[in-house]
Formats: sequence, C-alpha cells, structure tokens
Amino acid sequence: MFLAGPMAVSHASSPAATASESPIEEVQSALTDRYQTTVPQPVRRALGLRKRDRISYAIRANGEVVLQRFCPEQSEDDPALAPFLALLQHDIAAHPERLQPITADLAGRLQELVGGIEVNLAAPLPDDDDYAGELATGNTV
Repeated sequence: MFLAGPMAVSHASSPAATASESPIEEVQSALTDRYQTTVPQPVRRALGLRKRDRISYAIRANGEVVLQRFCPEQSEDDPALAPFLALLQHDIAAHPERLQPITADLAGRLQELVGGIEVNLAAPLPDDDDYAGELATGNTV
C-alpha cells in the first residue's frame, strides 16, 4: 500500500511506476481537523485489518509512504504458527458446529498414550543428525 499525496491510497507504486506496476485499485480518504482519517474498506480488506489492529508507515526517500499492517517482529516464534492459528480461527468462525468438547474418555486415552513421556523443552537439541532416526526407531544411545 502506498500513500501518495495527501491521502490517495493505491495498491502499487507511485505514478512514476511502470505500467506493470500500475495500481489495481485507487481509493481516497479525507483528513479531519485533528489529522485523523478512516482507512477505506478496500484497504482494510487488502491488509486484513480488524478493529484495534495497528498500521505501520514506511516513508521512502522519493516521498512514497508504504502503509502496512503492523506485525511486531517475533523472531523466536514459529513462522507457521500465526497462519495456522488464522486458519483455525477462520474454520471455527465458519463452522462452529464442528467444535466438540474433550470428553473424560478422550482425556484418559491421551494420558495413557503420553503419560509416561518426559519432555524437557529447555534442553538443547543434539547436533547429531542421526538423532531423528533414533527417535523414529526407538534406538537411542
């Protein structure tokens, strides 16, 4: 997203962009006396914005301003986790009838399967590439 001029928003580069980079859609937004604006619906949809989300602005040397959904850096997080959670959120919202409670029977069966396994999540993984094979075969040294 680029903020070109006072509040004209386009999905691509500035007017000097090549034809292959021409905007898909252009929308405008007005400023109030307090320099506030409403983010137009096409922009909210393109960025996946919801109420209370944050927006990031990157100001370029050529005067362009890139408007993006603000996502704090989470370098230690699994990069697949957020998309997976978003998928779950969408599926639950679309099909709430699929939700089922965890019964006492299911909890008991799960406990039988993993009850005796000890896991130290703080322990470093070994450097040995064969460790994964040992886990798969059950042959640990």
